[in-house]
Amino acid sequence: MREFSTPWEDAADPTSGNLTDAMVRRAEEHPGQVVVSRRRIAHHAGDRSGWQPVTAAELLADVRRTAKGFVAAGIQHGDRVVLMARTRYEWTVVDYALWFAGAVGVPAYETSSADQLGWVLADSGARAAVVETTAHAERVRKAAADTGAEDRLAGRLWTLDDGNGPALMPLARLGRDIDDEELERRRTAVGRDDVATLVYTSGTTGQSQGCVLSHGNFLVEVAAAAQALPELFEDPDAATLVVLPLAHVFARVVQVGAVQAGVRLGHCSDVRQLGEDLRSFRPTFLVGVPRLFERIFTLASQQAASNGRGRRFDRATDAAIAYSRALDSGRPSPLLRSRRVAFDRFVYRSLREALGGRCRYGISGGAPLGERLGHFYRGIGVPLLEGYGLAESTGAVTVSTPDAARVGSVGRPMPGTAVRIAEDGEILVRGGQVMGGYWNDRVASAAALTPDGWLRTGDLGEIDALGHLSVTGRAREMLVTTSGKNVSPALLEGWLASHPLVGACLVVGDGRPYVAALVTLDRDAVTSWAAERGLDGPRDTLVRHPDLRAEVQVAVDGTNAEVSQAEAIRRFEVLPDEWSEETGELTPSLKVRRNAMLRRYHEEIEALYADSD
Repeated sequence: MREFSTPWEDAADPTSGNLTDAMVRRAEEHPGQVVVSRRRIAHHAGDRSGWQPVTAAELLADVRRTAKGFVAAGIQHGDRVVLMARTRYEWTVVDYALWFAGAVGVPAYETSSADQLGWVLADSGARAAVVETTAHAERVRKAAADTGAEDRLAGRLWTLDDGNGPALMPLARLGRDIDDEELERRRTAVGRDDVATLVYTSGTTGQSQGCVLSHGNFLVEVAAAAQALPELFEDPDAATLVVLPLAHVFARVVQVGAVQAGVRLGHCSDVRQLGEDLRSFRPTFLVGVPRLFERIFTLASQQAASNGRGRRFDRATDAAIAYSRALDSGRPSPLLRSRRVAFDRFVYRSLREALGGRCRYGISGGAPLGERLGHFYRGIGVPLLEGYGLAESTGAVTVSTPDAARVGSVGRPMPGTAVRIAEDGEILVRGGQVMGGYWNDRVASAAALTPDGWLRTGDLGEIDALGHLSVTGRAREMLVTTSGKNVSPALLEGWLASHPLVGACLVVGDGRPYVAALVTLDRDAVTSWAAERGLDGPRDTLVRHPDLRAEVQVAVDGTNAEVSQAEAIRRFEVLPDEWSEETGELTPSLKVRRNAMLRRYHEEIEALYADSD
């Protein structure tokens, strides 16, 4: 058993008060500071005319007006309120308004089905909901009717975009008679141990559970992040664009961290506009899941190919990866340095401009990044600092830092955090950011938390003498082949999905003689690939094309080079299907719903082993 912990730099308690204190303090001390850049309201289709600055005083005023509306509507201390919307300014306002009123935010993904919403409404006992669109409102009404929650929500379902004026105006009007003293009494009654949010996990194998996260959990998390990564938070011009859904705990931590530290915050509500938003917002750091950074890379590759510069981009990619690998083993050779200088002028600089021209770091979490992608970004001058955490730990518990980054590692424990590797290889975590338990589920809480406060993550890992953690798999998802070899599908899937052509994939092999994989294709990448070669036709024909299968074989070979022969993918099938969150194959954090896919593709999996006897 190995354990590593990182102490706080000082003895100051980072968890006094509640999450609203920093917003109030900043508005009092720096009322004119721009703390949010808000997308201007579009006047016609395609109009994305810029960003509107929101000062600390203006943000606080919006939050207070909205909070008074909740108070007037009868929301009490500790009441749960569901929030379902895309990533947008109003989400941040509502989140903080609920905390001002002493309530508990319950985020729901805007892609949630009526059944998923029904479970959240029933389990949380929510007494109100704020949604983005009328379609969302209808979904909530159906879910409430199906689960007997109609009476609880009666008169307390608000729609941001209902066509009746500014998004939060109905709540502001409702709260006009609530005085400042009453709201301040409600706000200051909230303490560090009060529940801030219930975050329902997007599990790949079973029913979601509500992680109970307190104000103190968030305060510890963001204080640890600020202390571990001063390069990000202490820059007076620091700015970050939230791209992930704010229902994801990772995004909520970014939001809270920005408010605490005074980092200018922006919201990207449509990933299809990400490129334009990055160029105009110009973040100094960007936080996302590996799929986000893969998408940025893939779009750059496609653009280069469409401009007739695909081969140069490929050479530049190889040079960036080689340069980064050389940094790990010592000083890069003069040849590598000269190649990097040359490609920087023609390729890397334009890539950095595509990120806004000021982005110094990316932070990746939520899934394995893959060494190739990590080396690529470090090679072009935008290192990706990989972190590891769960909803149960309020996000990250480890993170790579600029002075100690190792591609392939998820970093060292954050300040105030301890990480232990149990005898069976499971990663255990202890710290002030660990949840209090699962809502309404004492049995699951007891299974997840040891009596002395360690969180059983369910992940497997290794930690070296310097505290660098490597995640090697998911305990409940480990495959054991008939030869007795333990194989981590998540690692193989991460490496395989790092190839631009590959969308999502599912590695199989439990109780089988060898490892195999089902592979889907990235829509944009395969369209570009086919156009370059003058190929046309339906997708189900294209996936059988020998040249495309050869490209996927390259991805498989690259994955196999990372593992032993016994863990290598021996056979694969390219599927014509696209997997997405909307169609049910992926979770909101873009992980494959493993059990559901094993059932759906039973015949295809059997075919991969048809002649293995």
